[in-house]
Amino acid sequence: MDSVPQSDRFQTVELTSLTAPAEHQMLDEKANGNTILYMQLTPEHSGKKIELVYDVERHEKNPYEEDSSPSKYLNASALMPVGDRFQILADSIIGAKRNDGTIMQARALYDYVTENVRYIKAGKYGTGDAVYACDAKSGNCTEFHSLFISLARSAGIPSRFAVGASIPSDRDEGGIDGYHCWAEFYAEGKWWPVDISEANKYSALATYYFGRHPANRIEFTRGRDLIVEPGPKSGPINFLAYPVMEEGNTAVFPKTFFSFQRKRTDETSDTLVMLP
Repeated sequence: MDSVPQSDRFQTVELTSLTAPAEHQMLDEKANGNTILYMQLTPEHSGKKIELVYDVERHEKNPYEEDSSPSKYLNASALMPVGDRFQILADSIIGAKRNDGTIMQARALYDYVTENVRYIKAGKYGTGDAVYACDAKSGNCTEFHSLFISLARSAGIPSRFAVGASIPSDRDEGGIDGYHCWAEFYAEGKWWPVDISEANKYSALATYYFGRHPANRIEFTRGRDLIVEPGPKSGPINFLAYPVMEEGNTAVFPKTFFSFQRKRTDETSDTLVMLP
């Protein structure tokens, strides 16, 4: 199974072609509004290519309103605990800012993660484990944002996780170096996008990434612990950036490649190809 990006107010996505060796169906992941491609493969499909091609137009993301209750985004997930050590740490970080409003509290948590976690792809990175991020103070984008979400939710600030890909802005075509993820928090009636790992890499843009996401990205899915039917035998999906495949009860990791080609007529519109 694999993610199928959806259109929203910040991105328009059209699935222009789908090449697959077997029949497929689109599953609804209702808790977060995701669509997931599902198919059953047999040994005769070994070595065959699955290709999804999208036409995407993306706009800069700013704080925005949404007609839904944010309260469910205060709950813990498997790798993003709430309370206990995270509440103690969040309280110590926010400190006197407790009376300064939710945005300032979130900014204190944002600054803490930006300044204290190192972007290092080593150890147990890439799972979005907030406990690991809190202990190791390192990881990739999943650790940065999982730690922020655990701290924010523990402080009573609704927060959520999303994953996708960043489109290189310095060229018009070619490969994309894996997935990227980010977060949003809820304050003053709006969802505020943040990208803490990018703020860590590019400190001069730390203020920009608190409340904005640039246009050069595409969102695949939202949420953690995704549940669909039929679903993996291993249980809920931690997050969906790459295809999830099982052979019996064993996880299989197909080679996955992302590429893009920018439309010459509109630099905010890209064609994205995903090859699991």
